[in-house]
Amino acid sequence: MRLGDLLVRAKLVTSSQIAQALQLQARQGGRLGDHLVALGAVTHAALEAFLNRMPAEPRDLDSTGIDSKELLTLLLKLIHQNQLESVRQFVDAIKLPATLVKELVKTAVDRRFLLARGLRPTDTAMEMSYTLSDEGRRYTLDALQQLRYMGPAPVSLEDFTYQVNLQKLTNETVTIDRVRDALRDLQFDNLIVEQVGPALNAGRAMLLYGPPGNGKTSAALRLASLFNDVIYVPYAVTIDGQIITFYDPSIHAHIPGTGPNATASDLDAGDGPSLLRKEAYDLRWIPCRRPFVVAGGELTLEMLELSYDHISHIYEAPLHMKVLGGCFVIDDFGRQLVSPTKLLNRWIVPLESAVDYLKLHTGKSFSVPFDELVIFSTNLEPEDLMDPAFLRRLPYKIEIGAPDLKLFRRIFDNQLEPHGIQIDDEQFHCVVHKIRDEKGLPLAAFQPRFIVDQIVATSRFLGQPVRLEQRFIDYAIDNLCVRRNS
Repeated sequence: MRLGDLLVRAKLVTSSQIAQALQLQARQGGRLGDHLVALGAVTHAALEAFLNRMPAEPRDLDSTGIDSKELLTLLLKLIHQNQLESVRQFVDAIKLPATLVKELVKTAVDRRFLLARGLRPTDTAMEMSYTLSDEGRRYTLDALQQLRYMGPAPVSLEDFTYQVNLQKLTNETVTIDRVRDALRDLQFDNLIVEQVGPALNAGRAMLLYGPPGNGKTSAALRLASLFNDVIYVPYAVTIDGQIITFYDPSIHAHIPGTGPNATASDLDAGDGPSLLRKEAYDLRWIPCRRPFVVAGGELTLEMLELSYDHISHIYEAPLHMKVLGGCFVIDDFGRQLVSPTKLLNRWIVPLESAVDYLKLHTGKSFSVPFDELVIFSTNLEPEDLMDPAFLRRLPYKIEIGAPDLKLFRRIFDNQLEPHGIQIDDEQFHCVVHKIRDEKGLPLAAFQPRFIVDQIVATSRFLGQPVRLEQRFIDYAIDNLCVRRNS
């Protein structure tokens, strides 16, 4: 994995520009970043801003922000659990620089926790083989009784807070063209596009409301594609010796070539860190796309608090903490297991102050940034879900209503186009009449696709070309609702 790939992912440069810069570098030497600037691929300011957001690897044990005794104990656990032998394996497991790992190994040898098994003639110092001594094994087993975390070295709460503040959602500016492009296939009115953009750039909470079937959830899902930034996510965070696991592969989409299986040599390939900046990249952090989570009726208050395992003595970060720097959609708001009032009361302080407060089982409270775009999506009346005081705290309230006839026709035409068929005015007005007058249903943006899909399915079942036969249209419209005997 080359760090140049991160620049491509952030859409600061293109792959061809990286290739050009690498050719120049091969002929002239120097740093890749300088060549990219010279080519005009990226400005010096934009490159510096990107690089300054990359967590630099710690220079010594003190700069890890973690007590060296805790790091030594973690290393011994990893050696015991994974049957590691060489320094290179230790580095890949704990995700710390080799110089720091060698220092920890020296301490472990001095304390007779590790025994050196020597080198083969072709081995380097990184291949020096070690094994746990009996004393080291006893120490490690005792430590596992107290804390069973056996992953990469965590980061401190202070470093975590600093990094989250560096990669705020509002660092990216969303343009109207990007919003239009993301929502193009949903056929929204331009007024909605003009309202969504400012909310995204402000990074403030947003309420999408209106009748069902008109694209609220689909619109929220499209918003995830608007953000290009690469952010850095830690494997775990430590607070007062307690471990909170943070990286979640179901939420955090790591950039290809990084992540749990990446090794130091993978991240050092090609245009490695030294060619982009003086400091190397801290492998305790994973480069990821901005997270995007949709929570529906399954959301509970417990999911918004630290989860503590009494056997392993490890915490798991709450759902909204994992989404920091990204977007959290509360879908079907008002239909959760928890009441809307309780959910809103839980978030009233974070939404206003951009700070959340969590508590360890020891009773210690601590604060974390609350930097994420929260989108509430509901087809219920907002006034029935929240009081006026909370409505005032949602600065962007966007109604996504039913389409008018012109927009409904446009949606219908777009759904029919891939099948090479058209609907004439008489057929269209017949469809509208059946939906509105005979079925008593309001027009909704989902209906054209629903009807076309049903017509296609019926045509294929009968082994004939797709066409708008009236009985096929009737079948589809009948399926929009349940027919009840009068």
